[in-house]
Amino acid sequence: PLRALDCKSPGCREATLGAPSVLDHLCAGCEDHFSRTKKYLDAAGTGYDINPRMVRGLDYYTRTTFELVTGMLGSQSAVAAGGRYDRLIEELGGPPLPGIGFALGVERVVLLLDGEGLESRPDLFIAYHGEAAGDAAFLLMCRLQRMGFSVELDYEGKSLKSQMRRADKFRARYSLIIGEDELAKGKAALKEMDRGVQTEVPIDAAAVADMLRCGGGA
Repeated sequence: PLRALDCKSPGCREATLGAPSVLDHLCAGCEDHFSRTKKYLDAAGTGYDINPRMVRGLDYYTRTTFELVTGMLGSQSAVAAGGRYDRLIEELGGPPLPGIGFALGVERVVLLLDGEGLESRPDLFIAYHGEAAGDAAFLLMCRLQRMGFSVELDYEGKSLKSQMRRADKFRARYSLIIGEDELAKGKAALKEMDRGVQTEVPIDAAAVADMLRCGGGA
């Protein structure tokens, strides 16, 4: 039945105007997953519109589908589109691994990036240990990115050692490690990666931003 929503002809659109909303028929697990997805979008300060009629044209998609849009390219507003496909790998004979992916409009992305002067070297890599620290790291990353900083974060829950190797690979200018002890005292060590100089800084976006702007306080 969802395939009808993917039909682009006017007749299909008229026929499905009165169709039930998929949002009224979510299973408990799907509803919880959708709520957590919206929570992270809200925490990131990312604006979004919920479109219950959006579907992707392939049957292996599960749960969330999305489009990334911009108001900077006129009528060509869609920049990327994708969704989750949690059962695809297993259906292809592999292990039961979740997945998510999207397709980009390369030409549109190039147009958006043109003139931005983006630096390939991140300003900061945030490493963390523990679920609460991961939530704090994600929120800090989002706030710093909205201030204009380039910030990277590990999303796979790897060890701190692996995360710091990733920071080296990214050639991040600074790193910040957040764990349970750092959360308890509200402070963490900001490290200048090239020189190894460390400065204690509050786990606060404004405070970290000030230190990044002035060279880590060194």
